[in-house]
This record gives sequence, C-alpha cells and structure tokens, in this order.
Amino acid sequence: MFEQTFKNIDDVLWKEAGCTTELDYTEQTSWILFLKYLDDLEQERATEAELVGKKYSHIIDKDFRWAKWAAPKTKDGSFDHDKALTGDDLVEFVNKKLFPYLQGFKERASTPDTIEYKIGEIFGEIKNKFQSGYSLRDALELIDALRFRSQKEKHELSHLYEAKIKNMGNAGRNGGEYYTPRPLIRAMIQVVKPKVGETIYDGACGSAGFLCESHDYLMRSKLSTKQLARLQDKTFYGKEKKSLAYVIAIMNMILHGIDAPNIIHTNTLSENLADIQEKDRYDIILANPPFGGKERKEVQQNFPIKTSETAFLFLQHFIKMLKAGGRAAVVIKNTFLSNSDNASKALRKELLESSNLHTILDCPGGTFLGAGVKTVVLFFEKGSKTRKIWYYQLEPGRNLGKTNPLNDDDLSEFVKLQAKSGKSSSSWTVDAKDIEQDSFDLSVRNPNKKEDIELRSPKEIIAEIKRLDEESAEILKKIEELV
Repeated sequence: MFEQTFKNIDDVLWKEAGCTTELDYTEQTSWILFLKYLDDLEQERATEAELVGKKYSHIIDKDFRWAKWAAPKTKDGSFDHDKALTGDDLVEFVNKKLFPYLQGFKERASTPDTIEYKIGEIFGEIKNKFQSGYSLRDALELIDALRFRSQKEKHELSHLYEAKIKNMGNAGRNGGEYYTPRPLIRAMIQVVKPKVGETIYDGACGSAGFLCESHDYLMRSKLSTKQLARLQDKTFYGKEKKSLAYVIAIMNMILHGIDAPNIIHTNTLSENLADIQEKDRYDIILANPPFGGKERKEVQQNFPIKTSETAFLFLQHFIKMLKAGGRAAVVIKNTFLSNSDNASKALRKELLESSNLHTILDCPGGTFLGAGVKTVVLFFEKGSKTRKIWYYQLEPGRNLGKTNPLNDDDLSEFVKLQAKSGKSSSSWTVDAKDIEQDSFDLSVRNPNKKEDIELRSPKEIIAEIKRLDEESAEILKKIEELV
C-alpha cells in the first residue's frame, strides 16, 4: 500500500542537493516520518480522550503541529496550497523555528523515558539537509499520505523502513555497523527463547534490529493487556553511541509498536563496570557490537581486562550486565577464539569461568555485507562454569553476497540441532576439560571434515623448490644464448 510512496520519497531525495547518500536518505526520511507519526499519535489520543469526556493536552504546540506547517487542509480535507509554506520560507521555518522548538523538549521533559525527551534528543542530534524548500514540500506531501493508525499500517511501514535500513547498511563498507542480517537475529532469538516478563538489552543497538525482532517474536503469543503494557514500558532496553543510528533505532522501534522506546544516546563503554549494580542487570542480552574500533585509554580504565578493541570491551560489559541465570547471544569476530594476546586469553578465561558458554555458531564469510571479517556467535548463560561447548559450522552451500544473502532456511538446521546439541557433519562437542589451559584456545576445528588439501612434508617442498630453480636456470641460459 505504501511501497510506491517510499519510492517517490527516494526520488525526491535523489534530486535534493543536500542529500547524497543512502545514509542521508534514511536520516531525512526518519525525522519527517517521526513528526507524522507523532501527529497521528496525538490525534488518536485526542479522540480517545474525547470519547470518555476528557480534555487532551497536546505535546506539540499548535503552531508546530503537522497540520499547521507540513500539511494544512481546507474544511473539506483537501490540501490547502494557499496556507502551505514552501520554497525558502519553508526551509527557514524548519531550520530557525521548528528544530529549535523541538530540541527544547529535552530540557522540558520530566524524565528520559518519556516521548517528550525522545523528541528533544532526536532533534538535537540531526539536521535538516533539505536545501530546496520545494523538494522538502514534495517530501512532506508524500509522507502526509502515510498513516500510522492501524497495526496493519504500522506493520507495512516497519517492513518498508527495514528495507531502507538494509539499503543504508549495504551502501558502504561499514554495512555491519547498521544492519545485522535479520535471519541471523531471528535464529539467535530462537535459541535464547526470551519470555514476556524478562528484560532484553542491547548495549550497541545500532538500528535496534535485535530489539525489534525480539518484540515481533514475543508478540506471536497471545498476550494479556498487562503483558502488552509490560512490552511497551519494561522489556526492551538499548544504548547507542552514534547520532544517526540512535534516531533510526527510535523510529524503527516506534514502527514496531513501541511508543516511547527505552533507548539512551550514550557511549556504553564510558560506564565503569565497577559501578554496575544488580538493579542495572538484564535477563537477556542480544547484540552485535562494533568490531575493529579502538577506544581511548581513559575508556579502557573502566574494564578489568585492558584492551583497545571495542568488541572485547563490549563483551566484558555484556558479561557484567547479565543477571545470574541470564542468557546472551553475542556476535564477535572469529579471531577472538584464537588470538594469542594477553587480553584475548584473559577474556576467554573469564567467559569460560563466569558463564556457561554452551554454543558457538561459526558464520561463513559474506554473512555481513560490507564487513571483511568472519564472525561467530557466542551463546552463554551467566552463573555457572562452562562444561561442554557445542559447535556448529554454518555452510549454506553457496557464496553469500548482496544478491544472495543469508536466509532463514540456511539457519533452520542449526536452530533444530542446537536445542539438544545434536550431531551432524557440521556440528560437534568439545569438553571444557580438553581446552588448553594456558591459551584457552576456542578455535573452530570441525573433526568431522578432513582437510581438502593434504600438507606435504618439508622434504617434498624442498625437492619442488630445487626442481623449479633448475627449470628457471635452464630458461635463463637459453635467453642468454639468444641475446
């Protein structure tokens, strides 16, 4: 129903000089979409209040409401072109009046978990990049045609928005930073099996893919009004450092049905692990923290195991943030399993001794578009030592890429076998007693498969080198005779 509208919005953005990348397209669509959502939400709340004879107090002042500046209407409901701002007047209003007004909500909000605070946070982080008021007017009129009133409408919009996030993730070399393949997320959730009443946390939430998919997973059950209210307010929690990802995460969760997402815009790693208390911990952690990044010395001081590698700091954070008996699934680059530096060895030791690392999923190259490293997923439970690790080597039987991405069927065997640590040519179990106690090496070595190439002995290699040298000398001799 709305797919063509999204395509038309992209066409407008493509012609706009201030928007040059897929990241710009998603960012600019997001802030306009958010204000349209907010207007629909306010209208819905006002109608509900009227039905029970109550007066509704609007969040947004009259002069800044959607119907006043973005889409004024005549009495018959048609678009009022005479009252609609456009051209330079529209850009000036948005930049000098609308954005400053919306940014002020952060200071005026009572607490960070309110929709008012989210408004201020969002508009304090992004800027209007439309340089042409005519292009902005076209975008506003297109988005005005979208509706957030029914669950069906929200569901379709969430799918279209997910497609935008995916395109944004695929647009550059940092694709994995914005987009974790949804089939992988769904498989991780199926293994962890969150329940209504448990808290779910992602300290590096990006576009909130893990939180949104967890919400969809829990919504498949028949829930009471009380349980639905708990999903709204006290289930999903996230933190995100980057401004654009934070804005997208908020919008993504709203489209998945969470009106005021519990997502904080902060550098998660700036929190000292020594300050974390029991009340700060969560039942479930699902995450794909950024890897390859570096953190400053002062940030590293927040962690008992000092390292500049972002992903290793996040793993320490997740272990600490998990409740006793809590369950986690974390994506990390596969070199973590075998790195010989002191920090990697200490972190593997910590993980094995503080948690039951029961499953390691080895992902093939190409799982993350735009990311040049191989990854694994660590599944662990807090509170008891590791006794056995069940490994699964995922082999889809094809090269993964932009036109041939990972799908749910690729992971179906893994999910099925994992429940009982099942045996197959792609799975095996390692006893913790057999793990080397100096290096704590957890490398993926499938005992069910022989090496494709048998290694030659040193004598054979030397003989081959001598033969090649003799052939080279003979060729050079012939060349010299011709000169």
